[in-house]
Amino acid sequence: MNKATTDKVDPWRAPVMVAQIPDTGLHRDIEADAPARKAMAELAGLREVLSARAWFDVSPKSNGRFQVVGHVSARIGQTCVVTLDPIENEIDEPIDLMFAPPEQIPALADLVDDDIESEAEIPDPPEPIVNGVIDLGRLATDALLLGVDPYPRKPGAVFEPQVAAADPEDHPFAALKALKGKAKTTHKMPEAKKPKGK
Repeated sequence: MNKATTDKVDPWRAPVMVAQIPDTGLHRDIEADAPARKAMAELAGLREVLSARAWFDVSPKSNGRFQVVGHVSARIGQTCVVTLDPIENEIDEPIDLMFAPPEQIPALADLVDDDIESEAEIPDPPEPIVNGVIDLGRLATDALLLGVDPYPRKPGAVFEPQVAAADPEDHPFAALKALKGKAKTTHKMPEAKKPKGK
C-alpha cells in the first residue's frame, strides 16, 4: 500500500511505539492540522472539520497489553437535512480501549465470546498492536467519525411535508365519472320517429 492510500484511510496519524512507553505510562495531546482535517471531512462526507483535538493516557498492562483512555473533541461543518443551511456541530467522544499483541487476539476474543451468556456487561475484544505501534490519530479519527450525526438539523428546524388542498374532482372514481359523462354525450340514443299521419 502506498503512502497516499494510507493517508486517505488514516488521515490523522500519531503513532506511538509500544517499546518506548515507560512503565508509568504516557500522556499525549494531539491536534489535527489543516490537511488532516480536510481529509477527515472528505472521508466522513462533511462540509468541513473546523478543529479536532484529543488527549490520551496509555498505560502498560500485563502480557504486553496496553490500555488507552482518552477523549476527542471536534467542531464540524455540516448541512441541515431540513433547511439545507450550513450548520456547525460539536463532537465530544470518550475513548477506552485495550490493545494486545496480535497473537493474543484470538484467545482474548474467545474469552469475550464465552462471556456472552453472562448478564454482566461484556467487554470488547482488544485491538491489535500493529507492527509494535498504536496509532492515536487513527483512534481519534474513528471516535470522531462515530460521533458525527448522520441527520444534522439546525436548531428549531422541523420537517413539514407540503399538504395540498383536496380537489373535489380528484378521487378514485373521478375518471369513471368523466367516462360516464363522455359516454352520455357521444352515445345519445336517437329519438323515436312518430309515424306520419297520426
